[in-house]
Amino acid sequence: MKGLRWQYTRLPTQMEDAFSGEEEDEEEDVEEAEAAEAAPGPPPADPVEPQLTEASQVLGTLEIRQLSLHLPPRVASGLWSLVFCTSRDGFSLRSLYRQMEGHSGPVLLLLRDQDGQIFGAFSSSALRLSKGFYGTGETFLFSFSPQLKVFKWTGSNSFFVKGDLDSLMIGSGSGQFGLWLDGDLYRGGSHPCATFNNEVLARQEQFCIKELEAWVLS
Repeated sequence: MKGLRWQYTRLPTQMEDAFSGEEEDEEEDVEEAEAAEAAPGPPPADPVEPQLTEASQVLGTLEIRQLSLHLPPRVASGLWSLVFCTSRDGFSLRSLYRQMEGHSGPVLLLLRDQDGQIFGAFSSSALRLSKGFYGTGETFLFSFSPQLKVFKWTGSNSFFVKGDLDSLMIGSGSGQFGLWLDGDLYRGGSHPCATFNNEVLARQEQFCIKELEAWVLS
């Protein structure tokens, strides 16, 4: 009589079952993590655009949106109030100062020259007559040439803004001004200066103003 042949299958132990379950859980966790990474997230929220009391004759909607990204957060999405514009109030620096009375700022100064170049300045304080320079490091110069270029404070000096009856000056160093305007708000100039390490804002160092607007931001 031939001997019987036995066949058996080895059953996993309780410990092996536990390890097998852990491996399956780990594989599922990895798959879920990879799926989460692959899934597109929610689109970033668009920045809140500022509200203008009236349409600007210098900046369009795209330029306003671009410039607002460089403003201090407290006013970036606030109200822009047009306090002065040459098309309505005439070409007079004294008139600009008068329109600024009662306002504490900050102020956005927008210019378009006879060549069609758009540039200007942000002042942390209202524009006024002064014996010396005033303002803070939030002040900056900018130019659309045609892409926006912003020139922030370098920290090398505090020559931010100075106003007298004959001129308005923003940024200085070595006898040069980043931006200056004459008493008639007709002629102006721009030079590289230490305050902002800026380029010439207009196409030429001397320019004639076609349109100027001063907006108080809140």
